[in-house]
Amino acid sequence: MEYSEWHGFKRADFRFEDRRAILVFPHTAGWGSGHWACKMEYFDAFPKLECDLLDAGFHLAYLENRNRWGCDADHDAKVRFAEYLKRQYGLSDRFVPVGMSCGGCHAVNFASRYPERVSVLYLDAPVLNFCSCPMGWGTGIELDDGGGWEELKQAYGFTISTLLTYREHPMDRIPTLIRYEIPVVLVYGDSDPVVPYSENGKVLEEAYRDARLPLFCVGKPGCAHHPHGLEDTGGILAFIREQLKKRKPRIDTE
Repeated sequence: MEYSEWHGFKRADFRFEDRRAILVFPHTAGWGSGHWACKMEYFDAFPKLECDLLDAGFHLAYLENRNRWGCDADHDAKVRFAEYLKRQYGLSDRFVPVGMSCGGCHAVNFASRYPERVSVLYLDAPVLNFCSCPMGWGTGIELDDGGGWEELKQAYGFTISTLLTYREHPMDRIPTLIRYEIPVVLVYGDSDPVVPYSENGKVLEEAYRDARLPLFCVGKPGCAHHPHGLEDTGGILAFIREQLKKRKPRIDTE
């Protein structure tokens, strides 16, 4: 275990099942005491919300993924990681997955596979449609940051034909989120050419509004894919706090 400082908070780096793991500790208990958030990918990117959650008493965790495209093996490892954090630090069964960009496909896929482990789902310009990102087959551009398609092929074994007929994109898993009534925070830029909202987040927004489920949705006019997050996270924190009051902290095994 190696300790350091992260944005003024105590940070512990260690290994869990041969994966890089991080746990950041709050200064005080606050209303978030016992709760935690997990950054699903890109740990150091745009951390305003995570710092504000730490200020509220949350712990912040991270577990390294084998790839950034939301495969089941990474979700299964996170459940075992959650059990470890519960045993070692007394953290709650459920947590807040923080999914930015490709972290969004991790967050949604995890929530659909382990809905009983999620308290509130935070999504920011989430990748929900692989044909949109990384492929750029719709209104956006192909992801060109070092091998999006090559990574996707390696992660899922896709060919172009099998991707075209794939029916388990993150957006295809939204009915499971609705079935378990998982509250969602959704932030997006309305001018995002990398993960176009109309092909990704909007699908979730419309489904949640139709189902009349808890949704805190904020669109940023003129914003592209970056920067992620909001300068003022007060509304998000209030939404998360309210949803935590309504959801049981234990695992529902029924």
